[in-house]
Amino acid sequence: MVMLRQLVHGIRPQSLTDLGLAGAVQELADATTLAVAVHADVDGELPEIVESTAYFVVSEALGNVARHAGATHADVRLTRTGGDLVVEVSDDGRGGADPARGTGLTGLADRVAAVDGRLLLSSPPGGPTLVRVELPCRR
Repeated sequence: MVMLRQLVHGIRPQSLTDLGLAGAVQELADATTLAVAVHADVDGELPEIVESTAYFVVSEALGNVARHAGATHADVRLTRTGGDLVVEVSDDGRGGADPARGTGLTGLADRVAAVDGRLLLSSPPGGPTLVRVELPCRR
């Protein structure tokens, strides 16, 4: 766990520095092969590790949607709730996402756990899928 935390702390995409979290996530959405709407309400500064983790969550989740969901549309929501940053990625795909069938969701859960966050997944067969991540913003 210590090694994972060190890895997570050491990676920061340049777009986060240049555009901030909302702008970097919009850039990810624009580069995705399906329609993605981004809704960001993230007033104030966030710890760098929280921004980096949120960015990678969105990147991996949108990649999973594009590769596996058969979706035509996805939504990304970034909101501050109490002391947490909440990241939600939802899609209109076929559902049935299962962490046991690959490493993507497991890797996401590990990355989120490394910063004391939590990942929740709802993906019933037939869809839709929702990935919700809650990241504590303690300084």
